[in-house]
Amino acid sequence: MYGNFGFIHEKIEIKILILFILRRLPEPIPFYTLAELALCDDGVSYFDFTECVSELIKTEHIKMDESKYSITDKGVRNGEITENNLPYSVRDKAEGKISVARIAEIRNALITTSRRAEPDGSYTVNLALSDGVGDIVSMELYAANEKQASGLEKGFRRNAEGVYKALIEKMLG
Repeated sequence: MYGNFGFIHEKIEIKILILFILRRLPEPIPFYTLAELALCDDGVSYFDFTECVSELIKTEHIKMDESKYSITDKGVRNGEITENNLPYSVRDKAEGKISVARIAEIRNALITTSRRAEPDGSYTVNLALSDGVGDIVSMELYAANEKQASGLEKGFRRNAEGVYKALIEKMLG
C-alpha cells in the first residue's frame, strides 16, 4: 500500500494515472507540471510518483526530451487498455486539472517574448500577443539593463491581455 487516504494505493495505478494524463496533452510537459497533475489523489506520494515516472521511461511507455515528458505509442496503447481501471473520481479530478493545464499551455503559446542585447549594455525587448492567427499586438521596448528586460518579459507574460486592453482603451478613449 502506498497511500492511506486516496483512491490510488498501488504503483501500477500511479503508472496508469501518468499514462492517462499524458494521453490527454497535445504537447510534452515539464516534470513539475506532470507531478502537479498526477498528485491529484491523496494516495499518490511524490516519492512513488517519481519512481513510477522512472520505471515508465525504462519500459518505454513515456519518454523525456529536453526535460519534457510525453507518451510513446506503446504508452498510448497500454493507457487506452488500462485507464478504465482508475477510479472515476480520480479520472474526473485529473481531467479537471488537465483542462486547466491545457488552457495555460494554449495561453502561453500565444504570448512571445524575446530580448536582444545592445552594444551599450541596454536591451531591446520584443513582446507579442497572438490570437492564434496572427499578432494582435506586437511591441518593441527599450530596457536599460538585463534585469529590467527580464522584468518586462515576465510582466507581459503575466498580464498580456491586460496590457492589450489598456493600450486599446488609451488609444480609443
